[in-house]
Amino acid sequence: MSIEQIGDDVAERLKVSANESQAQSQAAEQNAAKAPSTTTAQMLPELSPGRAMESNKTVDEVVADLKRSPFFMTELEENDETEAFKALAYEGMPSEVASDFKERGNECFKARRWADAKEFYTKGVLVLAAEERKRRNGEPTTPEEDENGKPQDEAETASRQRAILEALYVNRAACHLELRNYRSCWLDGAAALRLNDRNVKAYYRSARALAAVGRIEEADDTCARGLAVDPDNAALRGVARDIIAKAEEAAARRRKEEERLATERRREALLRAALKARGIRTRATAQPPELEDAGLRLVPDPDDPRSSLSFPAVLLYPANLESDFVKAFNETECLADHLAYVFPLPWDAAGEYTLEGVECYMETTAGGLVKVGKKAPLLKVLSSGKVEVVDEVVRLFVLPKAKAEAWVQEFKAKRAAERGGG
Repeated sequence: MSIEQIGDDVAERLKVSANESQAQSQAAEQNAAKAPSTTTAQMLPELSPGRAMESNKTVDEVVADLKRSPFFMTELEENDETEAFKALAYEGMPSEVASDFKERGNECFKARRWADAKEFYTKGVLVLAAEERKRRNGEPTTPEEDENGKPQDEAETASRQRAILEALYVNRAACHLELRNYRSCWLDGAAALRLNDRNVKAYYRSARALAAVGRIEEADDTCARGLAVDPDNAALRGVARDIIAKAEEAAARRRKEEERLATERRREALLRAALKARGIRTRATAQPPELEDAGLRLVPDPDDPRSSLSFPAVLLYPANLESDFVKAFNETECLADHLAYVFPLPWDAAGEYTLEGVECYMETTAGGLVKVGKKAPLLKVLSSGKVEVVDEVVRLFVLPKAKAEAWVQEFKAKRAAERGGG
């Protein structure tokens, strides 16, 4: 039977017992009307000590109390009872048990068995952490003896245990550092420093862990505090040099990123100025298409306002539900320049799409269509004031002449219906 089943079974029994008690009470009240109270008292058995303690509690309160007991727990809680329960697994005084775990951890550490060493240090920490919690809560701790077998003073016991606990935290931090568990490393370092704020090893390992994850300012502060304790510590001085180097690298990356952002802002301003100067209307939607490395830009030099504009363009073939993408359509180029290398189309089995056999259109800002000359420069089309560039992409409709008129009428009818519905 699992712990959860035991707990549920106990709860069920308590409910049954509560119902029985209630039935007995009702029977006793009925009998009280017929017999003297002294006779009733003699007939009813006394509650057991355990039942007497629970008599004033509800079923839920009793179950909650049971689940706080290690045997009935369905989830492990970090509290004094669970820590004490763990400590009972080891024989001997807490300081002796913890010291033994520390030595075994040291042996594993020397053999570069970082994970095993960490586990031994953790066992030692659990033993002494339970004693520390007892002290904080004002509870009696496990008595210890000195080297002569005499009872040790509580103050001496606390001092001895804290020294061992401090060493366990520092040693476990070293394991975390080797295992690259950097957050756990500086947390153990902080735990050691709460016990002794002059522990140089704790400062050293915490600083290294913080530096490893790029928390340079915190690493620098931790290292400085350690050097304030021991200015000549070679290991801390080495970490300080590493932190300075990392700080310089981080500063260089920030400068580079700031320069990149400044360049982007400058180029965006140049693009806006170029579009305005040419009278080209633009509009952005809430969901622009993904263009990868394509985009509206000034070429050949994006930082020179004298450069020409280059647009990504989509050639749409609505009669066949096909399309082509032109990565760079310069404002000085005409549509024929691109159709010349796009044609013939691989799916055009009928051969309807030829340079002389197609007509091209763009949608106007009013929702209509304007015919685009195949030999007209793109700038002339875009600066007419009738069309707009949406999401920085030029959209052109290409149709065979035989199908163009019918498609134009259909397009206009759809737009009229949309306006009417709106």
